[in-house]
Amino acid sequence: MSDRNKYQSFFKGMRDAIPIMLGYLAVGFTMGICAKNAGFSPFQAFLSSFTQNASAGQFAGYTLIAAGASYLEVAVMILVANARYLLMSCAMSQKISPDTPLMHRMLIAYDLTDEIFGLSVAQPGFVEPFYAYGMAASAIPGWSLGTLFGLIAGNILPENIVTALSAGLFGMFIAVIVPPARKNPVIALLILFSMAASFIFSRVCDLGLSAGTRTIMLTVVISLAAAFIFPLKEECRDDA
Repeated sequence: MSDRNKYQSFFKGMRDAIPIMLGYLAVGFTMGICAKNAGFSPFQAFLSSFTQNASAGQFAGYTLIAAGASYLEVAVMILVANARYLLMSCAMSQKISPDTPLMHRMLIAYDLTDEIFGLSVAQPGFVEPFYAYGMAASAIPGWSLGTLFGLIAGNILPENIVTALSAGLFGMFIAVIVPPARKNPVIALLILFSMAASFIFSRVCDLGLSAGTRTIMLTVVISLAAAFIFPLKEECRDDA
């Protein structure tokens, strides 16, 4: 690929990812509130978003840090929360030319988020590395700066407003789980069971376990149980 084509591909990726950047600014703002509640400094919050760009993993990490969890518990929980990216990476590898060098593949994987994955698979033919870099060049600043602005606002605004803004991320997750739950009763059942189990283990019988360990155990056990009890039918996989 010529240098001219590389530049064109890069800027096309940046342009196509502008909606993602704007969305990340908004959601990252609420993530910054969570980082403030976990005791992060502005630089730490910015750096954590710059190096992760993963809402579910960061939220899990911030929650456990705020609860005083150990480094190991935080690491394991983030690994579990971000496990879906392993599957996305396998699917994304089919959209990359077979002769793409390993270094380019690793750089593409660095910022393979849900939204960037969706935009990538919608592209006809193979995804050029520089197109992926252009998407990341828009998405990473949006997420990182959104987190930074959220934390700065959390340090300035009154406590009652910060508490209200903290509910914004929960609203985002509710918006994510409600649509599929309305279409699939199994998902709705699992969500309700997960909520009930989390409440019981946190309020009734904590078994002497830390908040981080309880969260990891519930996540893994419920996910495995759901996979065995409600396996995805073959025709559903084909449709996907």
